[in-house]
Amino acid sequence: MGLFDELAGKATGLFGGGGSEQSGLMQGVLEMLGSSESGGLSGLVNTFKEKGLGDVVSSWVGTGQNLPINAEQIQQVLGGDAIQQLAAKAGLSTDEVSSKLAEHLPGIVDHLTPDGSVPEGGLLAQGLGFLRGKMS
Repeated sequence: MGLFDELAGKATGLFGGGGSEQSGLMQGVLEMLGSSESGGLSGLVNTFKEKGLGDVVSSWVGTGQNLPINAEQIQQVLGGDAIQQLAAKAGLSTDEVSSKLAEHLPGIVDHLTPDGSVPEGGLLAQGLGFLRGKMS
């Protein structure tokens, strides 16, 4: 099983299987991580650093233990608009989305950075495209 197959399986399991809410949330997360507009995964990492949570996000990217994050910190980093968009896509409340992201985003980032660094360019885009296809 390849890295992206493994990640797709974990992502589906992380968000509770194939339900439409979880699928919508996972699609939203994958779009956020693959969006050139938001800077993708490297943009997300930089946003965490700018918001004072560099140690937390660095632990997810690195090869050691992932530091936890809470729903309030997720809202602080991503902002209300992004959380609201994800909530609308998933059919969940903003509090539910923030809680699910706090629970699962560390593992997703960790699995997207298996070598302890953020992949650049084409490989990450290909992988995220593959994952989106698996979630459909």
